[in-house]
Amino acid sequence: MSEKKQLKSSSQIIKEQQEIYDPNDRYEIIDGIRYDLKPSPIIQHQILLTELYSAIRITCNQNGIIVVAPMDVKLDDRNTVQPDLIFIADENVHIIVDGIIQGAPDLLVEILSPSSGSHDKIRKKALYERFGIKEYWIVDPVLHTIDQFAHDGVKLQLHATYGKGDTLKSDRFSCISIDAASLFAAIARF
Repeated sequence: MSEKKQLKSSSQIIKEQQEIYDPNDRYEIIDGIRYDLKPSPIIQHQILLTELYSAIRITCNQNGIIVVAPMDVKLDDRNTVQPDLIFIADENVHIIVDGIIQGAPDLLVEILSPSSGSHDKIRKKALYERFGIKEYWIVDPVLHTIDQFAHDGVKLQLHATYGKGDTLKSDRFSCISIDAASLFAAIARF
């Protein structure tokens, strides 16, 4: 079989390299297909990530583990993603095996970048839905909104969209309370 035909095979599994990690070589694997995560995020993205991490850490640190990218989440042998923010409730910390997240975290957050919109909104949402992620947030730094999706046992449903003047709360994680105006004010000067 030619190399091109082998690469197109849907049954191909890409194995994680065991060599030295190169932080400039960031990628995700969804259904066995590699998606490069380049270029690195812009300042607004990183500020929003830092602000979200801080807000959740202040109120939820006693309820679970909060991790920011880059951190692989290995959902199975064909699906490894690097969400921007990961929350794993205390009752699910067993998915951390040998320092690696191997299973479905409780909350995943993606902050949109100019190149990631359809990847985060369509491909990754479908993947997270399939693996039963309890909540998935999509943060839009341009529109200053947060779409909060909650898994209803079958699919991820849009629970609410938050903007300036709103406070994001979670029915599943009572410790979460994020003031959207404060969150987006952090990037207003850029």
